[in-house]
Amino acid sequence: MANNPERLPLDDLTVFVTVCDERGFRAAAKRLGLSPASVSERIALLEKRLGVPLLTRTTRSVSPTEAGLGLADRVRPLLNETRAALQDAASSRSDVRGLLKLNVTGAVMVDILPPLIGRFLAAHPQVRVELVVEDRLVDAIASGCDAGIRYGEHVAQDMIAVPIGPPVQRLALAAAPSYLAARGTPRHPTELLGHDCIRLRFSSGAMVDWEFETESEAIAVDPPGRLIVGVDGAASAIDLACEGHGLIATFENWLAPVIAVGKLQPVLRDWWMPFPGPRLYFSSRSMPATLRAFVDLVASERAEAGS
Repeated sequence: MANNPERLPLDDLTVFVTVCDERGFRAAAKRLGLSPASVSERIALLEKRLGVPLLTRTTRSVSPTEAGLGLADRVRPLLNETRAALQDAASSRSDVRGLLKLNVTGAVMVDILPPLIGRFLAAHPQVRVELVVEDRLVDAIASGCDAGIRYGEHVAQDMIAVPIGPPVQRLALAAAPSYLAARGTPRHPTELLGHDCIRLRFSSGAMVDWEFETESEAIAVDPPGRLIVGVDGAASAIDLACEGHGLIATFENWLAPVIAVGKLQPVLRDWWMPFPGPRLYFSSRSMPATLRAFVDLVASERAEAGS
C-alpha cells in the first residue's frame, strides 16, 4: 500500500528522474554529487512510499518500469519549472543568479559559443554555466537543460528558436598544397570518389554529409573515406588534412584560419553549400532568469552584427 505519496520529498523525485535520465545509479550519483548507495536508498524509499516498483534493475543496466516511466514523464517538466521558479526567486532584474544549463552540439564549441559564454559570465558574476556537449538529437528540455543549441533540428510547437552566431554558414572543402600537387585538384564533386578523403562521423554513427551545389546543380557524394574521425576530433582531422592525408569537408569557419595561412587550399569553392546557422531553442512555457539574460545577450549580439 502507498504510504503518504502526497508528502514525497521533492529531492527524492529529482533523484529518481536523474536515475531514469542517466540509466544508472552510479552516473546519477555523479551528476547529483551523491554516493551511489545514497541514490539507491532514496529510490528504495520512494518505491516503498508509493507501493510500486519504479525501476527494473539488472547487473548491466537500470530502466524504468511502466509506472516509473509514466511518473518520470509527468514529473520531469514540473521539476524543470520548479528549478526555474527558484532561480527567478533568487534573482532580480539587476542581479541574475543561478545555473544556466545548455545542451549543445560540439560544432558550436569551436568558435561560436565560447565568446558568448565569456561575455555572459562577465556580465553576470552570480551565474554558473553548465554545457552538456553531445551530437545526438535529444530533447534538451526533457533532459533537464534550460535550452539547446542545434542545427536544423525540428522544434515542437511550444518551443522558441532564435539564431545564435552566424545566420548562414557553408560546408567548405579543402586540402593541403602537397596533396593537391601529388593527386591533382578535383574539378567536379563526382571526382572526389577517386580521392583520399577525411570524413567526420557523428556519435550516432552517421557520416557528416558531403553536399555541394551551384546555381544550376546540386549533388551529394559519399566517398568511403581513407580516414574517418569522430566529430569530437574535428580539430585533429583538420591537422591531418594539413599534413597532406586527404581532402576534408567541414564548416568554413573552422577551415578559414588554416586556409588563411596557406596550410590548406580551398577546393571547389564555387560548390560550397550554404546552410542556416545554429539556433538556440527553449520552451515558451518556462524561461528562468538566467536563460532570459542569455537570450537578451544573444539578441544584443545579433543586433550589433546586423548594424
